[in-house]
Amino acid sequence: MSTLTKLVLGAMGALRPAPALGDSTRRLELPPAQRDQPGALMQALSLRCSTRAFRPDPLPRQMLANLLWAADGVNREDGRRTAPSALGVNEIVVVAALPEGAYAYDPAAHALNLLAAADIRRVTGYQDFVDEAPLDLVFVADHDRMSHIPVTQREGFAYVAAGAISQNVSLYCAANGLATVLRAWIDREAIARALGLGMSQHVLLSQTVGHPG
Repeated sequence: MSTLTKLVLGAMGALRPAPALGDSTRRLELPPAQRDQPGALMQALSLRCSTRAFRPDPLPRQMLANLLWAADGVNREDGRRTAPSALGVNEIVVVAALPEGAYAYDPAAHALNLLAAADIRRVTGYQDFVDEAPLDLVFVADHDRMSHIPVTQREGFAYVAAGAISQNVSLYCAANGLATVLRAWIDREAIARALGLGMSQHVLLSQTVGHPG
């Protein structure tokens, strides 16, 4: 069935599933996940967790570089990223809040550009640990990049993209002995003011990263 046909049927409320292929059962038993399978991914997934205790020790510059590349860096010659984005618009800006300032990650240049010459970590969340952890990431949706996406769907698409980026961060942390936690309990307006964001930029989530406390 073509995409156009699906759109038309969906608009008519007439898009229906096909008959099941084979016998449907109430429960499909699965073999245990092969968590000891060779390769780093299954091991990282086994270790992935949320942590809320961090040491203040700064992250080495190389580790910061690796983490940001894993989050949303360029991994192909055509400029595409480690995290998916609908229509390839790359609407998420990853902001790194460090003690010396807040920086926007530029994946194409693999560099950090200063947004605010202030330590905004305390603004990125209500929890006390955000003040001292060496890195607080903020995921910002830039609606100017989503002009080809219907307005009613932009927020949902942006949260999906931010979720993919945050999972990349979590897996990198799990594989490299770092602690992290994704946070939605944040003052989005306060963060936007601290970063000097424009009207078309919307703060979605924050994620704290550091050495486990």
